[in-house]
Amino acid sequence: MRAEIVSVGTELLLGQIVDTNAAYLARVLSELGIALYRRVTVGDNRERLLAALTEALTSSDVVFTIGGLGPTMDDITRDVLAEAMGDTLHPDEQIAAQLRRFFEQRGMPILESNLRQALVPSAGRAIPNPNGTAPGLLFEGRNGKIAIALPGPPNEFIPMVNDFVVPYLRTRTGGKGVIRSLVLRVVGVGESFAEDRIKDLMQDANPTVAPYAKVGEVHLRITAFAETPAEADRIISDRAALIRQRLGHAIYGENEETLEQVVVSLLQQKQQTVATGESCTGGLLSSRITDVPGSSKVFLGGIVAYSNKAKTDFLGVDSALLARFGAVSEEVARSMAEGAQQRFGTTYGIGITGIAGPAGGTSEKPVGLVYIGLSQRGRSPIVERCEFIGSRAIVRHRATQTALNLLRLRVLES
Repeated sequence: MRAEIVSVGTELLLGQIVDTNAAYLARVLSELGIALYRRVTVGDNRERLLAALTEALTSSDVVFTIGGLGPTMDDITRDVLAEAMGDTLHPDEQIAAQLRRFFEQRGMPILESNLRQALVPSAGRAIPNPNGTAPGLLFEGRNGKIAIALPGPPNEFIPMVNDFVVPYLRTRTGGKGVIRSLVLRVVGVGESFAEDRIKDLMQDANPTVAPYAKVGEVHLRITAFAETPAEADRIISDRAALIRQRLGHAIYGENEETLEQVVVSLLQQKQQTVATGESCTGGLLSSRITDVPGSSKVFLGGIVAYSNKAKTDFLGVDSALLARFGAVSEEVARSMAEGAQQRFGTTYGIGITGIAGPAGGTSEKPVGLVYIGLSQRGRSPIVERCEFIGSRAIVRHRATQTALNLLRLRVLES
């Protein structure tokens, strides 16, 4: 079965509301084994909505609309969907009575426009909405096409999906088939490199493998269709094992795992600790680490040494180093890392210094230049030189991402 979602509302096109409903429904359809063919957003325009619905009903088995079921003039979904389905609407007296009772109990007059919400399809029925006045609508066409109209408010939409849509669609699919996905998180290599290593694994129809570039990392989504969740998981697991062989330690986690969560977990397992000395990132690395529950066992402290004096006073950076090489240099990053480690007595120390921009760069030291030092007790410190492209926020994020990955790889070695 193939599905399409048509979200209705000019406010969605203007960016005034984020369409979380469509994302929720997409996940539900995936769990039911129903392939979502396309998502479309249309404003409150009758002609455009009719064109979108007509096209959707041509290419898909079931079409969902979200929004546009209220009583006002711009709530056009009900009428346009009936036209697209070749159906007619008629008043449901039971729903009309419920609406009259609803307004009467609140001491409000009911308008004729409110009773539009009592109109239901001839070939179909209303979908109960216990949390609002606008019922959903089920259209069942003679050609086997199905259309399901749902209201926009999430507190109404989500219960109706769970209580009606899911059971209804299970009866249509026979309760068989499921689509499952797994996301592998990759760091330290670019999207093109990752894709080159696994491009032959991306040619199959089941499972599919798709890369997505994120800031400072790459996500590889593996999706499989099978009759049962267990079978889908087995297909995914087999493909994930092949990808892990190709990319090795570049894969740091799965699904919603963050890099900082993985680093904190590794440090806990090894009973090791870390401290930070930050300049251009202004405490962002410390913040990311301490956002992880339980990080107090492994993170002993951090120093934001933004000025040269702070680097000297609190991290012990030699003023001669600063004078000779400048604050943004390999030598200073190394000294900051060593100073953080020694000051807090930790296993590791991280030092970050750079030019986050948008100003302050030179031809020799451009905006985006960052040095990241990593010091470890009993081993020689290392420094990575990076040139990041992007806004100040992106440079800072990528710097902390690189620092976390350096630490992760060093902990894995220990």
